[in-house]
Amino acid sequence: MGPIFDDKPEFIFRLKKGDEEAYENLVDKYNSKLCLYANSLLNDIPLSEDIVQNLFIKIWEKRDNLREDLSLKSYLYKSVYNACINQYKKNQALTALEKKYVEGLNHIVEKKDDDTLDKLKLKVKQAIDNLPPKCREVFVLSKKDGLTNIEISEYLNVSVSTIERHITIAFTKIRAEVGSKTELILYLLFAKKIQIFNSSS
Repeated sequence: MGPIFDDKPEFIFRLKKGDEEAYENLVDKYNSKLCLYANSLLNDIPLSEDIVQNLFIKIWEKRDNLREDLSLKSYLYKSVYNACINQYKKNQALTALEKKYVEGLNHIVEKKDDDTLDKLKLKVKQAIDNLPPKCREVFVLSKKDGLTNIEISEYLNVSVSTIERHITIAFTKIRAEVGSKTELILYLLFAKKIQIFNSSS
């Protein structure tokens, strides 16, 4: 599929120019490997997937800043390592991701900006609807139905790496339309785990 990844300046040049095939090829080649690497450090599969997913999104969003002499492979593994080390430093009751959701929600609630929240939710839903059909199906199975990548892979009879690529690309496209509050709104739309409105004692 697409161009062959070779970690050379020509490939980085394609990324900088917004070549989606090159980006998909990069995700397809390294997503599973980086998730395994992160999980070997964290022993937390969902958190490992979040770290790798955020890294790929950052690469796409900041692709203009990539140096053409950069070793992408080294950069990917070093970035994942640094992100995992940072997790060890966050010894709190809530994970860093959960805390971000709570803080973001509190900020909106404090401002009593319900109209803005509703508009953001609608914008995210529209962005999901605008995804390519297979990409949208995988994303909804993951975020709405809560299936793991392996479960989706077995259900759709495609490889896990294909599922990972669809989810990462879906996040990239949604964030391009919605912006920095994407994760917060997705959490509010599909939340299953966290009790936000705890009564203070």
